[in-house]
Amino acid sequence: MTDMPKPPVAEQRDYSFTRHGITVEDPYAWLRDEGYPVVDDEDVLAYLNEENAYFEAWKKPREEEIEALFEEMKARIKEDDKGVPVKNGDYVYWSEFAPGTQYRLWYRKKADGTASDVTPDNGTLIYDENKEAEGHEYFRLGGYEVSPDATKAIVLTDRNGSERYTIEVIDIASGEVLETVSDTALGSPEWDKAGTGFFYTVANENWRTYEAFYHPLGADPDKDRLVFEETENQAFTVSLGKSTDENYIFLSTGENSSNEYYFIPADQPEAKPQLIMRRRPDIQYSVDASHGKFWIVTNDNHVNFRLAQADPADAQKWHTVIPGSDTFYLEDIDAHRDHLLVSGRLDGLDQLYLRDYDSGEMTRIPFEEAAYTAGFAGMADYAPDQYRIGYSSMVTPNTVYDYDPDTQQFTTLKVQEIPSGYDPEKYTVDRLMVDARDGAKVPVSIVRRKDHELDGSGRLFIYGYGAYGSAIPPYFSTARLSLVDRGYAYAIAHIRGGDDLGYQWFLDGKLKKRTNTFNDFVDVTRGLIEAGYAKEGMVAAQGGSAGGELMGAIVNQAPELYGAIVADVPFVDVLNTMLDDTLPLTPGEWNEWGNPITDPEAFEYILSYSPYDNVKAQDYPPMLITGGLNDPRVTYWEPAKWAARLRATKTDDNPLFLKINMGAGHGGKSGRWNSLYETAEAYSFVLDQVGAE
Repeated sequence: MTDMPKPPVAEQRDYSFTRHGITVEDPYAWLRDEGYPVVDDEDVLAYLNEENAYFEAWKKPREEEIEALFEEMKARIKEDDKGVPVKNGDYVYWSEFAPGTQYRLWYRKKADGTASDVTPDNGTLIYDENKEAEGHEYFRLGGYEVSPDATKAIVLTDRNGSERYTIEVIDIASGEVLETVSDTALGSPEWDKAGTGFFYTVANENWRTYEAFYHPLGADPDKDRLVFEETENQAFTVSLGKSTDENYIFLSTGENSSNEYYFIPADQPEAKPQLIMRRRPDIQYSVDASHGKFWIVTNDNHVNFRLAQADPADAQKWHTVIPGSDTFYLEDIDAHRDHLLVSGRLDGLDQLYLRDYDSGEMTRIPFEEAAYTAGFAGMADYAPDQYRIGYSSMVTPNTVYDYDPDTQQFTTLKVQEIPSGYDPEKYTVDRLMVDARDGAKVPVSIVRRKDHELDGSGRLFIYGYGAYGSAIPPYFSTARLSLVDRGYAYAIAHIRGGDDLGYQWFLDGKLKKRTNTFNDFVDVTRGLIEAGYAKEGMVAAQGGSAGGELMGAIVNQAPELYGAIVADVPFVDVLNTMLDDTLPLTPGEWNEWGNPITDPEAFEYILSYSPYDNVKAQDYPPMLITGGLNDPRVTYWEPAKWAARLRATKTDDNPLFLKINMGAGHGGKSGRWNSLYETAEAYSFVLDQVGAE
């Protein structure tokens, strides 16, 4: 750091607000451009550019190392990788990468012949993401829905990271764009049964989906029929889906703790949506259909959900099929012709079952490893002969199987190839339960080399998220091998706020129990240090979005534990964001964080942990903070304000860098190599601060 220029210093401008009798000082409030989502304030842009230049100054002498890490990680990725073909009607569809390209090519061919026939030479190219991305700093394909007659497709694209998608209808044979329907779409469009039109949702100026429309092909999009509008609750958003048997369009409206569903017969797109069950506080449900019945997963009488059945003609009369369980967490079902596919979790591990419609018998699909992730995937057909499963663990590369329900045998369709080589025998996985300060047992999944001794001499990298009921499974990653092979044990902390141990595990990390999430992560860190994985200060941690909030909270609470922190698009200005109901996500987030506008207790509680508001005069570990100028989820000023306050307040000389992607959004740069390069930057930062063997 001796050759580095002086770090940027953001001006402090007097600003404060008072709510519920409490005054809050916010000297960096000016970093929010008043014209957002347009950001053209010269002072704001000047500061962000200074921060980016400061990061580039750190990066410049390390470019060789970053490039080496990038090439090392890239060498583990098959450049011409191909997805497993998926049958849909008379065709099989697949995607693949050409060597050196950033984006996918999408193909199809008639569903005849053998698997060896599924090649570009034997198929038809129906969409080239690389061509569509030309001339754009950012590109993401948000959806691809083929029409029932297989002649057309609805394509959604985002070319700036704002997650406002353009809907185009293309002719599959020629690739010609037949019509452009919207440039503010969000969500998954659904064709009607005849393919004469489709349903779609759009984002309003606040990036909320309140309305669903029906578009007849060839009609004026400005005259599309409004099918549904959410008018009761500004926190609710509208989304679409289709039943597995393709007989119903489902329209749902809700937020993360309450919702309601409507259905429209797919062959009657003009029909009025019919309600299945009225919304109720803290009650959620999801619906599929087969054999003339609705199959409903709901937490209406048990925290871990039950499965119910209903007749569409009397949709509000539900009959229990699988009761709620204190041990088995029922997550989802797919209602195929021959079986109900039941997905859940037992003791934090994925469980997959096939349920016979007539007998009710449940057949568990077995997996042998002690820690893994598995799920049903990739079945467009209602009546497949075999069921497709995706599987991996922290040492087992991503694998795709077909499972035969008659023979109960697996057929391996694809195992992730690692061109530069990979020997799983060099690694071992640990599954620990660490005591939290309130007595809870927090699961931790860890991968390390077998020669990584648990004597405190190694290094430790911990990843966490802990929000929205999103579990972080013990999955396989080729990128993380670059840390593990340099002496790091890589841990995933399954902290409260996720639903890793069931829905109650999620409830115990939200609202007025939010700080359990942060305490769990700190306690896991201390527990792993005590177990000999590393010494204090030889631990790196990473989290993004709500996981970035986690990073902010842990460094305020226990900065001495960590030698490096990577906080990606961190949600750290929690109080200000939850006080602003004009921001894209705020109303829908109140059931996760609380509403400080109307609730004085929520205000005080959020203020007590909001990372930006709790920066203090103490030593902080080295930190790399990232953000995206076009991010609609965590607005760019959150990481910018936090970095500015940290730099002005902390008492150490440890490096702190802020990198704002000026042409991207929440997910960072698009393209597989651009994204991987950002991972190399982050790992280089960790290695620079914590070291390697």
